[in-house]
Amino acid sequence: MAQLPNLPRELKSIQVLARFSLRMAILMAFAAFGSIGFARSLVALLWMAAILSAVVGAIRREPPFDTVLNHWDELMAYAALCSLAVGFIRTAPV
Repeated sequence: MAQLPNLPRELKSIQVLARFSLRMAILMAFAAFGSIGFARSLVALLWMAAILSAVVGAIRREPPFDTVLNHWDELMAYAALCSLAVGFIRTAPV
């Protein structure tokens, strides 16, 4: 299988940001149609995205504290957004 030559580090980080943005748009679209409500659906989808990022990062053996963005950074972003959403769910009036 042919591999791409080493891309500049900045380009790789831009690709990760674009991938994260696209995934967030897809997650929010699916959460909008969730039967348990937008917030709860989004929390569940963010958890699944975080687990997926951890698995892919481990399979690809990406270093967790690299100088460029990778799947481990996506994991932390999904986990932070999930925690934020859970906080909003708990403080929202019923």
